[in-house]
Amino acid sequence: MDLELTDRSALITGSYRGTGLVMARRFLDEGARVFVHGFTTEQAESAAAELGGGTPVAGDVRQPEGVEQLADAVGDTINVLVNNYGTAQVSPEGDLDGGLALLDDWLDLYRANVLTAQRLTARFLPAMRQLPFARIINLGTAGALAPGAHNSRYYTAKAALVAMTSSLAREVAGTNVRVNMVSPGLILTPEVEAAYMRRGEREGWGTTWSAVEAHVARNIPIGRIARREEVADLVLFLASPRADAIHGQNIVIDGGALRGGG
Repeated sequence: MDLELTDRSALITGSYRGTGLVMARRFLDEGARVFVHGFTTEQAESAAAELGGGTPVAGDVRQPEGVEQLADAVGDTINVLVNNYGTAQVSPEGDLDGGLALLDDWLDLYRANVLTAQRLTARFLPAMRQLPFARIINLGTAGALAPGAHNSRYYTAKAALVAMTSSLAREVAGTNVRVNMVSPGLILTPEVEAAYMRRGEREGWGTTWSAVEAHVARNIPIGRIARREEVADLVLFLASPRADAIHGQNIVIDGGALRGGG
């Protein structure tokens, strides 16, 4: 399937590593002009070298001046903005039991997961409104819809991003801008695999990833954890002209865990 992304310009924040790097690779494979973002020039250049393509751009998007630095490097007009960057901090004692001592952490998570997307959107949206084709895709988490007992500050911040996405979709009505959100559940990353392998060894789940994953995914209807490539492919489809009728949606990609009770 031709996703019609050849020569479309795409900026993926946090694309110097992890799932963002996989997204950048997928966009490059589709012929898009990709801006590979890092917080430092070294991060961006290293990622572009690993990808074998893309334009490295840098800026600390947690700060207004960093957003401007990034915008100066990218230029005012891009077709696709993927607000992929976000961060979580797990509090072992619970985010609410910590009381006022955790207030700064709550604010930090809101700044990182909501205000970065807000600032970037505000910076690029005026020009995107004038384009015949433009996409804004925010990355969330399934935990915003079914939060666990811990990490509520992260889930709360991502829930705010859900509301912002929905509101923005209505705000741009009548333009060619499409706005959506992708909310993964548990994603298989090297870090996740290593952590569960250690736990699996302690709990006696097995000594191979297939055995450990079967235990971890026992409440996931498809019987496994979503892969980063699958998340990237969903983002790519939403970024393409083929998804023109999909607007204002929060699409969960978690193997059915949310509805399956996982």
